[in-house]
Amino acid sequence: MQKKVIAMLRKHEGMRNYPYKCSEGFLTLGIGRNLETNGITEDEAIYLLENDIERVINQLNKNWCIWRVLPEKARMVCVDMAFQMGIAGFMAFKNTRQLMEDRMWVEASEELLRSKYAIQTPNRALYNSRQLALCKNDKKNQRTASK
Repeated sequence: MQKKVIAMLRKHEGMRNYPYKCSEGFLTLGIGRNLETNGITEDEAIYLLENDIERVINQLNKNWCIWRVLPEKARMVCVDMAFQMGIAGFMAFKNTRQLMEDRMWVEASEELLRSKYAIQTPNRALYNSRQLALCKNDKKNQRTASK
């Protein structure tokens, strides 16, 4: 019966990938999900988040594949920034990314703090800056003398 109910409600409610106002003026999403009275559950939020993280990682892989060989703390910063500002916003951090590629962690950390990002979201930028600075202690990822 559930499949029949889904088909019926999909027909009556329609399917929208983006929020819209229903006929009663409530913010709605998907197939009739009233976000104002029902919201979403924590499990649903985690499901959406996992999909968003996968999308961000795929975008990083496509646009800046070097990120995969950076220390874990630096990779976490990449995901956080691309998640927050989108891949285009993250890719605009050319100087910071170049310093990361060069394994110049303290300099990358400082460069991040000289951005509009650091003014708009200071706590998040400070945290990410600190994470980049901590990468200098990652012995296996330090810049080699041959570079």
